[in-house]
Amino acid sequence: MAEFIVFAGSANPALAAAVVQALGVQPGAAEVERFPDGESSVKVMESVRGKDVYLLQPTCPPVNDHVMELLVFADACRRAAAGRIHAVVPYYGYARSDKRHGRREAITASMVALLMRAAGIDHVVTLDLHTDQVEGFFPGPFDTLTAVPTLCAALGTELPADAVVVSPDAGRVKLATEYATRLDRPLAVLHKRRETGTRTQVTHLVGEVEGRTCLIIDDMISTGGTLVESVVALREAGAASFLVSATHGLLLRNAVDRLADAGVERLFVTDTVPPCEDRRGIVRVVSVAPLLAHALRQLTRDRSLQELF
Repeated sequence: MAEFIVFAGSANPALAAAVVQALGVQPGAAEVERFPDGESSVKVMESVRGKDVYLLQPTCPPVNDHVMELLVFADACRRAAAGRIHAVVPYYGYARSDKRHGRREAITASMVALLMRAAGIDHVVTLDLHTDQVEGFFPGPFDTLTAVPTLCAALGTELPADAVVVSPDAGRVKLATEYATRLDRPLAVLHKRRETGTRTQVTHLVGEVEGRTCLIIDDMISTGGTLVESVVALREAGAASFLVSATHGLLLRNAVDRLADAGVERLFVTDTVPPCEDRRGIVRVVSVAPLLAHALRQLTRDRSLQELF
């Protein structure tokens, strides 16, 4: 086994603590601070010379602060002669900006990947990217794990026999198919038309949902607007009840309240980002710490991650 150290950034300390506990190691010693003007400061408090370094830092809100902290952490380790630097980024911010919709727009998913490489990061590990092509933006090894098996295991005890898996749009059909296959449930797809930059309209539904429980899936939930639209359309089609499952539960701007008010009974998310406040009691958080710990254990032994994809 290669000699390695796992450092925890400030974005999700609870997840980092669970991962190192599962690995049976102590977290690396480091000081992470911010100056009064917001600048990030990282001091590595133990030797990393020649070692494999794993930086566990999801780039969740505030995204810019956590991205910059990851870059500073990597630079500190690079300058301290670390052997290889692995960024373990359970939630990869800026992944939605993977292409230009006009000629005067930035592709920030690519920009962040290049910044990570420039800071000294040799390898990236993440979960359920919003778009797969982000892998190609990083000029080095890039492994995308999936939390779908973990979520399906949690869903298995609460999913009625008549449930149907629903993709909220055409872009999530592949993900929905994976859920449907693992859960042995039928699949339905909502098709939408974009009316403005922030508003879409459901145009038609493919699949049978009348009288059934609908499990609406997504890779991430930000404000919940897309899911609320999906619930409205499915209710009009005769659906009886609603569950939601997503890997990354950002749940911003009272998203939990909006989903509960729309009729969502259970919302399954993972701890790739810190859990939000749940005053309505509908959120179920499923930990991906065992998955990440297993991946890191394989990497420290230079073994394949194929079984985790």
